[in-house]
Amino acid sequence: MPAWPLVAAILFLAASLTPSLIPRDWAVQGVLSGVLAAAGYGLGRLLLAVWRGLGLTALPRRPARMILGLALTAVLAALALALWRQGIWQDDVRLRMGMPPAEEARLLRILALAFAVFAVLAGAGLLVQRAFDLARRRLVRVMPAGAANVLGLVAVTAMVVVLTRDGLIDRLMAVADESYETAQKLFDPERPAPADPGRTGGAESLVSWGALGKPGRDWVEGGVDAARITEFTGRPALRPIRVYVGRAEEDDPQIRAELALAELIRQGGFERSVLVIASPTGTGWLDPGSFDALEMMHGGDTASVAVQYSYLQSPLALIFETRAGLDQAAAVIQTVHAYWRDLPPDRRPRLYIHGLSLGAWSSMYGINGFRMVSDPPDGAFWAGPPFPSEMWRRAVANRDAGSPQSLPVLDEGETVRFVSHYGGLDRAYAPWRHLRVIFLQYSTDPIVFFDPAALWRAPDWMTEPRAPDISPAFRFIPLVTQVQLAMDMVIALSVPGGHGHSYYLADYVRPWAAITQPPDWGEAESRRLIGFCAAEVQQGCAGP
Repeated sequence: MPAWPLVAAILFLAASLTPSLIPRDWAVQGVLSGVLAAAGYGLGRLLLAVWRGLGLTALPRRPARMILGLALTAVLAALALALWRQGIWQDDVRLRMGMPPAEEARLLRILALAFAVFAVLAGAGLLVQRAFDLARRRLVRVMPAGAANVLGLVAVTAMVVVLTRDGLIDRLMAVADESYETAQKLFDPERPAPADPGRTGGAESLVSWGALGKPGRDWVEGGVDAARITEFTGRPALRPIRVYVGRAEEDDPQIRAELALAELIRQGGFERSVLVIASPTGTGWLDPGSFDALEMMHGGDTASVAVQYSYLQSPLALIFETRAGLDQAAAVIQTVHAYWRDLPPDRRPRLYIHGLSLGAWSSMYGINGFRMVSDPPDGAFWAGPPFPSEMWRRAVANRDAGSPQSLPVLDEGETVRFVSHYGGLDRAYAPWRHLRVIFLQYSTDPIVFFDPAALWRAPDWMTEPRAPDISPAFRFIPLVTQVQLAMDMVIALSVPGGHGHSYYLADYVRPWAAITQPPDWGEAESRRLIGFCAAEVQQGCAGP
């Protein structure tokens, strides 16, 4: 094994142990360390090949050995320090999020797993190198060596892309999609349809109960009922309307959107005071905490409609940019908005767009799909907007001078406001305009704050004053930070509510109140609702 690539591998291994946004258990840390060690080794080999390819003069043997010895001593010292500090770093992040300290005796397991991952990846790299050498030897017979090197590199790169992205990854995604579809059909095969014929999936519904899937059935049957709302308000309440169309209902997203509109009309959704067009996450899940909070504060005088577009987990859909969610959100928003727009303004509900995570991304895209200047919705509430979300990115990029990326201010908050677990709505903003938009984003959410440019430079939010749940030991390291944030995205739901990508009821209440302006509602009512739902605050407020 060449010495200088080994030095780079050890250096990257040490850097991998530094903290990031999300605390890591031993297994996650082992995989991350193995991946980064392999990346360092590969980078070292690449630089060594470039050095030799350029024909640069090598140092005399004795100085070269001395420099190599010093470098190896330095990186081994850095590794020893990182191995000693890694438990302290991880516990610091965990305690900031209200989590117990990490398990004992994790160090040996981390190193063993890291070595195994490194060995697998290094072996795969060796196979690619052998393929390149073979292609180059074949090509050099019929063309100059320089051209053979370039063409061989292109050929091998194309082969790797085809075998991974267009071969292995596509197959894995297809298997995952089929697995989730099967699971949604088989988890509750005997679950009866709602007894109320008027509800989604009931006897008079236009939507098939069996085609809803488990996320749809949970959302339709779950949530607060009129009795629960009355228990909180002390006043008679309505049963909230929830309309859901499952992915298995129809193949065409436009047909599913039209079916959702027809079911919404049938249930009287346009006769309520508040109407929400919601876009679910990849699997079709909708956060109960958000809808329970909205329905409680409006006495059940609400209607919500959502359409499932996939069975994949949101991280898979986000990473590989499936268009299923974007097309479905655009179809639903345009279809429902067109019907709503033609109703008399004094006889139609206030209309809001809502989404969490991938649902936020897709619904932002859906809003761009129709002309909202002449008759826009009344507002939008997006939680955990993924970093590729174009509307969110534009809002952050155009923030007021001196405004932090982690909690921006845009045009003095006249239309768009940003909030987090630590506040945001308590700022001295300008008065709201007609359209009210709120982004809820946690300071430690890597789905929001992942930055492709972090490969070579620190994102703005890393140079700003940090929220209490971000470790002061988190430092930017080129390439390493990028991989750490990518791993953080995978485990972003492994932390308690209020951190990472775990959004919960307590942080939905005030944004919904600010956007929808429920009657006779103030800060005291928001605190009372959060306290009333304290036992179920992590999920919803439906009660036992």
